[in-house]
Amino acid sequence: MNRCLRSLLSPLALAIPAFFPAAALVVAPHAAAQTLQRTFPAKALRGTLVVQAPPVVLLDGNADRLSPGARIHDARDMLAMSGALAGQTLLVNYLRDGAGLIHEVWVLTADEAAEKRSGAKTGFSFGSSADNVKRDDGKTPFNQLPVFPKQ
Repeated sequence: MNRCLRSLLSPLALAIPAFFPAAALVVAPHAAAQTLQRTFPAKALRGTLVVQAPPVVLLDGNADRLSPGARIHDARDMLAMSGALAGQTLLVNYLRDGAGLIHEVWVLTADEAAEKRSGAKTGFSFGSSADNVKRDDGKTPFNQLPVFPKQ
């Protein structure tokens, strides 16, 4: 009794399984060439981060701290250790936790950096904004001086 059919073992039948790995090699470079599109939370802010001695960082030139368990995503969206980024100046999007510490950081690519995003909001008045206030230079006429209520 012959259970093996010779017609199934034709050269064409042997070539079909060899085609699939070859097709995967052709498709794989095209899939790798696609750019990663990351979406950031709406609350994420933009800043310049310099890791000094983890968890101490400089964010936009001001001393700040990373939270315990902070996650730093590099430009390929892989997790990066803060110690490996020490001394580098990075343009990032970041989120803070409930205690005000930096909790989530995304290192930006050139395309992501071109997108508009607001920076950190501070309540400080800097010298450049304080220069717009009218000041008395001593030469102001008496009738133009501010009037204060009598006590």
